[in-house]
Amino acid sequence: MLQVLAELIYGKEICRRASHPNLDWAVLSDSDFQSAFPFWTTVDISRVQNSLQNLGLIVVDPISNSPTSFYAIDDPSNESAGNSVASIQSAPSRRSEAPRIAPPNPMPSIPNSGSATLIAPNWQPSLDWIKKCQQHNVPEEFVNALIPEFVSYWRDRGQARFSWGNAFYKWALKAWREEQTRKGAYELATEMSGAWRPSIDAVGILEISGINSSFIEDAVPEFVLYWRERGMVNGAWNTKFIEHIRRQWAKFSASFGYDDTPKAITASWQPSNDCFEILALAEIDEEYARGKIPEFVLYWKDSQQVKSSWNTVFLQFIKQDWARQLKQNESADLAYAENQSLAGSSQQRVKERFERIADRSWAE
Repeated sequence: MLQVLAELIYGKEICRRASHPNLDWAVLSDSDFQSAFPFWTTVDISRVQNSLQNLGLIVVDPISNSPTSFYAIDDPSNESAGNSVASIQSAPSRRSEAPRIAPPNPMPSIPNSGSATLIAPNWQPSLDWIKKCQQHNVPEEFVNALIPEFVSYWRDRGQARFSWGNAFYKWALKAWREEQTRKGAYELATEMSGAWRPSIDAVGILEISGINSSFIEDAVPEFVLYWRERGMVNGAWNTKFIEHIRRQWAKFSASFGYDDTPKAITASWQPSNDCFEILALAEIDEEYARGKIPEFVLYWKDSQQVKSSWNTVFLQFIKQDWARQLKQNESADLAYAENQSLAGSSQQRVKERFERIADRSWAE
């Protein structure tokens, strides 16, 4: 906070005050501190300020009825020679006073001059700062190209800083990241191709969202045609496709009243008329299907399972039960026919045997 506070003070209009005429004062508001320290809460900012005041490193003079205050760095180097002499002459009397607690290094981050400086017109970063930029894979040519813009920007602002090398280092890293992002997006950007297909990942994301795979497949030609006619260049066609399908699916679901939310079956559930029309196409008797509804509802209520479409489950149940019923009837008919055949054969054999026993033709 001490270093940033010094930069804030020398970035503002410097004034003098009678209470400490040798200090550089500036008016700072609470919003200035919140902007400078977004990672701290208001309570933390006040706590650190009070700590610096107790250590004798800063002087704060509040302005009545205002959220602003006068701030100054209490740096002994700002005192004039006369004041230094006066301090030395009064030193014996100060020895009798209680010693003031001070940190071992009161101002480690502030130069001995006690003031920040404006950037020079011919300013150049030192070799150490250039090497630090190169450690982050920033080319030296790119760094050198930023120097004129950096100097012009800060000369126009007229703001003083303690370390222009550090400011330029941060400036260069930010500019390089922006350049890499812009270059990467440009290299990936392509026009829409007639043979374009969504990636497997994009289709998987849509299917996980509950969108029908046939709906996704049918929407691809329309999507390709739309963007081919516009000739737009983009580097994220899959993302656009996902957004397009989600919007279209929402419209489709709303217009047809489609709700794929799984739910439990109710005691009063009845299949829709569409179910009986489909069963009629399969030549399944409607009365037979309606007679199975109580059994169907009772089974699924006891199982307490949830389904997205009970109509679909009912259709499968009726078709399977109908096929099983037909198979049982066919087996019964076949068994009856076989029994009748066996019974007839047996009776015939008994009759023939009786006729042979009762034959008296030999006596004639």
